[in-house]
Amino acid sequence: MSYVSPMDADTLKRLHSEALTLPERERAELAYALVRSLDEPADSDAVEEWDKELVRRLNAIDSGTAKLIDREELQRRFRERLERR
Repeated sequence: MSYVSPMDADTLKRLHSEALTLPERERAELAYALVRSLDEPADSDAVEEWDKELVRRLNAIDSGTAKLIDREELQRRFRERLERR
């Protein structure tokens, strides 16, 4: 994967070094904020759409129209897909 950072390598290295000098609590807060920024959906409508999909799936389960499988079947299907790679 190729990614061009808007920050040059020296600036990034300096930022990294400075972040490591922070007290543990502040490093943890920074790390948490950085990880959260990676987890945010790229599409602002994604959260709303996933909520709708979850409600649709729960309604299908509640109404008995969803086709459910047990854990063993799920694992079998995963293994089968991995073997095809």
